[in-house]
Amino acid sequence: MTQNKEIQLQDLGNKDYKETWDYQEELFKGIVDTKIRNRREEANSETSNYFLFVEHPHVYTLGKSGDLSNLLLSEKQLEAKGATFYKINRGGDITYHGPGQIVGYPILDLENFFTDIHKYLRFLEEAIILTLAEYDIVGTRSEGETGVWLDVGTPFARKICAMGVRASRWVTMHGFALNVNANLGYFDNIIPCGIKGKAVTSMHAELNTHVDEKLVKEKIMKHFSTLFECEFV
Repeated sequence: MTQNKEIQLQDLGNKDYKETWDYQEELFKGIVDTKIRNRREEANSETSNYFLFVEHPHVYTLGKSGDLSNLLLSEKQLEAKGATFYKINRGGDITYHGPGQIVGYPILDLENFFTDIHKYLRFLEEAIILTLAEYDIVGTRSEGETGVWLDVGTPFARKICAMGVRASRWVTMHGFALNVNANLGYFDNIIPCGIKGKAVTSMHAELNTHVDEKLVKEKIMKHFSTLFECEFV
């Protein structure tokens, strides 16, 4: 199979979580169907890759291995906060998405790049770590916990970027959520990622100033394209 290193970039702006999830599923299925057809018909059709940037209205999502008790709100309280809740098919536990957060969903056929999920997750983290470094924020990994953290190994460890992915037949979906100017108060209603006693932070909180999200997206894309040796179209 010829490797397609082009990734179609789409910025969806502010979009409902469920609508975006359905759209992800549609793109994901299209790639998987092409792969199945290629195998069945011994064909060599190129598979597409996509990268979606999006910002969601207030929403809590629970991964398939997650524990519902990590959501600390009743249905009525959710409603009062103008937030929605979904159980979804990614890895990981519970997380929050909302305005001021950059969410990235790479829907890639990893056979176009490399077939290694562990490496894929590390590259996602690395793209964020390199982006934060441009703002003099030192992001690191926390052993056994996906995502990007600050001050790991100290009492002040805090998470700045959550990650949860799904992969099937080497096709990925879901992705990362980087807190840029997000309202961190919404995290008080959950035990983020099911990890008790760990704080969350944002670029805004760390730098004490509003951060240009468009610029952050450009930096993420720059580092992503270097790591994955790909081209955004």
